[in-house]
Amino acid sequence: MFGVIISGRPVLTEPQTISTTQFAFSLPTSPPFSHIVVFLLPGTTLPDGTAAAVYARLAGSTEFQLLGAIANEKPSAIFKVNKTAAGGPAEGGFGDEDVMVDEGISAPANVATSNITLGISVEPAAQVAANLEQKKAQESTASAVPPTDLELVKRADKTIETKVLAQRIIKNCYDFLTSWGTGDTVPLRAFQAWWTKFEGKLDRDPSFLERSDGG
Repeated sequence: MFGVIISGRPVLTEPQTISTTQFAFSLPTSPPFSHIVVFLLPGTTLPDGTAAAVYARLAGSTEFQLLGAIANEKPSAIFKVNKTAAGGPAEGGFGDEDVMVDEGISAPANVATSNITLGISVEPAAQVAANLEQKKAQESTASAVPPTDLELVKRADKTIETKVLAQRIIKNCYDFLTSWGTGDTVPLRAFQAWWTKFEGKLDRDPSFLERSDGG
């Protein structure tokens, strides 16, 4: 009934049958990949009042997590695989990319290269819809967690850092332009000359603004 596509690999159409309503695909995480497409095979329809919930069990995990669903009205879904610093895309977990890509799950950053198990379960449509709403609510709650004190300090430090750099750029420009005279009017060529000199200095010494004198 179901097929799976991973770019650069053969189409998978023969899942392991767990029961009459449950199926599983084993997906090697190497070579790495960035998207998984799950779809109903042509000419296949689900029983009335049902939908196919899509789950994933990541390598090293014992639990399946809900990714999304397909149905007769929505016969395919795309799941994005997030990259992490620890490895290739297929080791990073599942996430959302845009409105065309279904939301997914997050994975530990240290998942070793092995297999991801993709589970498909035919369930009552109302139950699938309720589970998806619960999943969205949990994700919204998690994203609404207020930042920690450390995060707030980092943001404040970054704001101060940006403000100081801006002040040093303005001072550098002011000092240069006032050297053209003491009048209130400065010719445009003076600003153009400063900009050329400023860019040249950045090329030669990109960190000069980080010094306290900005020189």
